[in-house]
Amino acid sequence: MVTEIVTPRIGALEPPHPPAVTAQLEKMMPPGVPPIALFRTVARNLPMAEAMTLWGSYELSRALSLSLRDREIVIDRTCARCGCEYEWGVHVAFFAARAGLDDDQVRSLTHGFAGDACWARERDRLLIRAVDALYDHRDIDNALWAALRDEFDEREVLDLTMLCGWYHAISFTARAARVPLEAGSPTFADFA
Repeated sequence: MVTEIVTPRIGALEPPHPPAVTAQLEKMMPPGVPPIALFRTVARNLPMAEAMTLWGSYELSRALSLSLRDREIVIDRTCARCGCEYEWGVHVAFFAARAGLDDDQVRSLTHGFAGDACWARERDRLLIRAVDALYDHRDIDNALWAALRDEFDEREVLDLTMLCGWYHAISFTARAARVPLEAGSPTFADFA
């Protein structure tokens, strides 16, 4: 897949920001980290950015029943399947190593399948299969559901499906608004 240079359809806000925007962007980022382009874009609709922060802070928190590794497998696969190189790149850059995802696994999440040799754990393969089912069919069939329930409890399955849906929404927004890649973020081609 070739990365193309895009012109944003909705430009990210540039500093200096009004105090309310500054306060919101600070809530959306770790302390001392400049706000990413996606957040500076959605801050053009401040009530939406505020709502996103509430849900997004749950999805990226320790309150989520899925582990960091589980979460990043779901997010990276969802963003890759949605063709959202922007959000995929942000997550690969910030979380892949912390989640214990090696280059072969990131490559598989981006271009491969749950059956690729790099996946030794059934749990990892099930997460990928679930994302693929939700992407391809907007549902999970009974056989996959049973396999998921053998590995994941009800809370984890609910978190998995909502996390996948949340990153579909983020992918749709980032792609449609043509949010440009963050400087230094990896690209799909880096893992071809």
